[in-house]
Amino acid sequence: MTQPLTLVPLPYAREPLSLFARLRRRPGAVLLDSGRPEARGRYDIMSSDPLGTLHVDANGQPHLRCHADTLAALPAGITDAFAAQAWLLEQLPFPTVESELPFLGGLMGYWGYDLGRAHQGVDSARPAATSLPAARLGLYDWAIITDHEAQTTWLAASKRRAAAVQQRLEQPPVAHEEFRLAAPFRADMSREAYAERFARVQDYIRAGDCYQINLAQRLTARYRGDPWGAYCRLRRATPTPFAAFMAWENKAVMSLSPERFIQVRDGLVETRPIKGTRPRGDTPESDRTQARELQHSAKDRAENVMIVDLLRNDLGRVCRPGSVRVPRLCGLESYPNVHHLVSVVQGELAEGGSPLALLEAAFPGGSITGAPKVRAMQIIDELEPCQRSLYCGSLGYVDARGHMDTSIAIRTVLADGEALHVWGGGGLVADSAPHTEYAETLDKIRHLLSSLE
Repeated sequence: MTQPLTLVPLPYAREPLSLFARLRRRPGAVLLDSGRPEARGRYDIMSSDPLGTLHVDANGQPHLRCHADTLAALPAGITDAFAAQAWLLEQLPFPTVESELPFLGGLMGYWGYDLGRAHQGVDSARPAATSLPAARLGLYDWAIITDHEAQTTWLAASKRRAAAVQQRLEQPPVAHEEFRLAAPFRADMSREAYAERFARVQDYIRAGDCYQINLAQRLTARYRGDPWGAYCRLRRATPTPFAAFMAWENKAVMSLSPERFIQVRDGLVETRPIKGTRPRGDTPESDRTQARELQHSAKDRAENVMIVDLLRNDLGRVCRPGSVRVPRLCGLESYPNVHHLVSVVQGELAEGGSPLALLEAAFPGGSITGAPKVRAMQIIDELEPCQRSLYCGSLGYVDARGHMDTSIAIRTVLADGEALHVWGGGGLVADSAPHTEYAETLDKIRHLLSSLE
């Protein structure tokens, strides 16, 4: 980006779908969606036409596709995925405009769970779940950002970029082929197979190998049509504050995550692990009963506290010593299909630390692996029928000024060719019950499945 960044006001976009519908066919189009007006998120961020796209292959090797003459090739000596991201971010000039907006250019995309597994040194004997790369990140020199608290929408771009984007926004949305399933969702684990794996987890817990394991099952269906239509359905069914959509070639990511992984803003760090779930009730009274049971469940609170301790340790590796704290433990949050217990862990980035270094140290999130993390990941790979692809990885952005916000990629649907994949999982501890945990894996994704079916 050779021209200076400018901020151009646009009409306030109460929801992002109509704006993004005009951009979504552009190369590298990405939407980070706060779920407004129903959900509680603050910012929508969207962009397209990145200067370059970084793909990380199944062996953890980064590959850069340059889309602009101003972007150099990735140096041959950089073979680590996170080092490649840090180098790529440095190629974007530091924004000189003063703004409280969270993103004025930088990286956007996803980091798959299998990237984290390989980075933690956990080999896999399982087949790949999809053909999606282990990570896919674009380097963006412009974005449209909506602040729903201030009720403003801004285009952050050079004057040349801004003119091109505004022309695209004046075009009508691209029509999309109707989405439909060609076959119903089928699980790759039966109830009996889940129970067998549950019993093996309990054996590991009794043997002292681990304290908690996140065990998941995958469901797959065939589909026809445009994944954008599927995302619009999913968003109506279960709006969440950390949703995202991106599509390329014959692949798409549709995430309706309720869980923040790591946010960094002005050196302040926050993670919001979710552990503890109950389905919403059919009546106001049954709904209140479910919420009360969750809040007073010793088992669910213990599960949450285990992961809080793990994340305090992960953050402490990059945060200033003594700065990590827990301002909220096991708070209740309610979503269209479930109640959750959500804790908040905060810290301050150490001098010389970076958001990417923090992401690398904590990745993948402890709430979707278990404790201790590496042993839990080894057991997950032993018990689950296939690798996880993006599921339980992360989506989000890293801004050139040092801001970052990422989600945990749960409640996430992946389109790969003509197949749709969705996972549901939950944390298992010593006093878990197999029938309850199996039901929880489906409760978490029931709204997703029904909206697509």
